[in-house]
Amino acid sequence: MSLSTRELFLRYMALPADPGDALEISHAEGIWLYTPDGKKYIDLVSGVSVSNLGHGHPGVIKAVQKQAAKYMHLMVYGKYIQTPQVELARLLAEHLPENLQQVFFVNSGSEAVEGALKLTKRFTGRTGLVAFKDSYHGSTQGALSVLGNEEMKYAYRPLLPDITHIRFGNYKDLQWITEKTAGVIVEPVQAEAGIIIPEKEFMQALRKRCTETGALLIFDEVQMGFGRTGKLFAFEHFEVVPDILCLAKAMGAGMPIGAFISSKEIMNTLTHHPALGHITTFGGHPVSAAAAIAGLEVLLDEKLPEKADEKGKLFVKLLSGHPMVKEIRQTGLMLGVEMEKPEQVTKLLKIFLEEGIVVDRFLFNDKSFRIAPPLTITEEEIHLAAKKILACLDKVSL
Repeated sequence: MSLSTRELFLRYMALPADPGDALEISHAEGIWLYTPDGKKYIDLVSGVSVSNLGHGHPGVIKAVQKQAAKYMHLMVYGKYIQTPQVELARLLAEHLPENLQQVFFVNSGSEAVEGALKLTKRFTGRTGLVAFKDSYHGSTQGALSVLGNEEMKYAYRPLLPDITHIRFGNYKDLQWITEKTAGVIVEPVQAEAGIIIPEKEFMQALRKRCTETGALLIFDEVQMGFGRTGKLFAFEHFEVVPDILCLAKAMGAGMPIGAFISSKEIMNTLTHHPALGHITTFGGHPVSAAAAIAGLEVLLDEKLPEKADEKGKLFVKLLSGHPMVKEIRQTGLMLGVEMEKPEQVTKLLKIFLEEGIVVDRFLFNDKSFRIAPPLTITEEEIHLAAKKILACLDKVSL
């Protein structure tokens, strides 16, 4: 007797955690996920902010098919001139400040962070790194080293040395950034901590301290970039500009790609003495780059970043009156809905799945769950999703 796909999944797939009642998806469209038996689910996670344009956007699919028919992988990144990479870099640069014009394409958010950390050390000649408690930057060795949660790290020590973790939003802790600091890495909004939004003044003070000490400021916008917060890039909310910007997730509109971006002066230090300061085989894959161009053009043409905040506020309005909801933290279409107890969230997530809603909890905040649907979600769909969420909350409160 042949095994089912689920049985094969459990037998052969190496998994990072217990999959529990993993959904098997046959196809997806817009905000909807469909199982082989025909049940549909509202996707309120977007693949952790990857599918900002929803599932199966025709413009992205067309771009992928067109590029795949021309050529796919040719050579390791940077060896050949490939039009999709060049055009994507140009399009990104057109919407970034003048000190963020050199784009280094990679495969993922973790690799973007790795490249950025190396770049800070190479440019400054220093070794110290400063990061923030409850931050998330990926799970490779360097990214894990600056991640701000010990539970995820202790089994893999020793990690990178000379790293200091300070409190997010705490002005006094900025004193730990000194003339020995190569770089400071920060999420403009802490995602896995439960959507923690800093004061504009704190981010400006952070920028000022880095400038004073000569430390490079790295913004990790892997999860918050490309319209998720209500602006194309989250740093725009704070009227500060980082020295290095890390991007991935929604960048590829569903395809894998990432980038770290800086000035020509800073980025050139990876090119010489020694050469090949950072190399990648598949970074900037031409099909992924073509998808990214199409996705970014849709975001801009349809003004999805500008619409994200009003859609997020509609969710807040519809959900905040429920007695089970203690607090809602919102930036654009990224919400952290907090409850009184972790057990309530655990119970609620199970009910969500039973009722056809895909929602996720945060890594470092067990009292909250995230709402981060595709930016293309309509007002009508928001009302439908909120109605279902409220009904599920009612079941928890019983």
